[in-house]
Amino acid sequence: MKKPTLVIFDCDGVLVDTETIAGAMFSEYVRATGYSASHEECLVTFRGRSMKSAIEIVEADIGRTLPADWGERIEEDVQAIFRRSVDAIPHVYHVTKAIEATGIDRCVASSSVLEHIENSVEKIGLADHFSGNLFSATMVEKGKPAPDLFLHAAREMGHAPQVSVVIEDSLPGVQAGVAAGMRVFGYVGDEITDGRALAEAGATVFDDMRKLPTLMGL
Repeated sequence: MKKPTLVIFDCDGVLVDTETIAGAMFSEYVRATGYSASHEECLVTFRGRSMKSAIEIVEADIGRTLPADWGERIEEDVQAIFRRSVDAIPHVYHVTKAIEATGIDRCVASSSVLEHIENSVEKIGLADHFSGNLFSATMVEKGKPAPDLFLHAAREMGHAPQVSVVIEDSLPGVQAGVAAGMRVFGYVGDEITDGRALAEAGATVFDDMRKLPTLMGL
């Protein structure tokens, strides 16, 4: 493929290994509301979604409005865990070094709140790599699977969608990237991620970060 001019990374599950812990905590909160789904179904349904989108799904299922601070309480509990420790996705530094060598622009666009994104890239030593180019779903009207966040990130970075690529690990994220008109790479790094679903949604699927630079044409 033609070399991209902008690489947009998701955060959780792509840069940092947080999906398992955060997903389990979110599942507990969701099921406590009376939401009719198993733990495993919650992990699949809400992975990659913004808090706003998740709340809409839960409220539609349980038929009532959640407390105004429900989402904030979850985010505070998650942040408390990740302020202490967070690990990088295996071999993600192989990708970041390849990007640095080419001088390609890069940023992070995540459904998480900005504080979590900032803390995550700082903890794994990639704050300088992204130079503050961090974008949260709280900055746009609609989160993933809508294309708003990725289009916002590309616009702010000064690149057209056609020359931008997205690195994702969730179905809503892949759908958002495809809807934005960008080439999407879907990372399958655990047993929860449905690689077939990502491929059917339009992603080029891979299971090892060391493969990504070649796939992107770097």
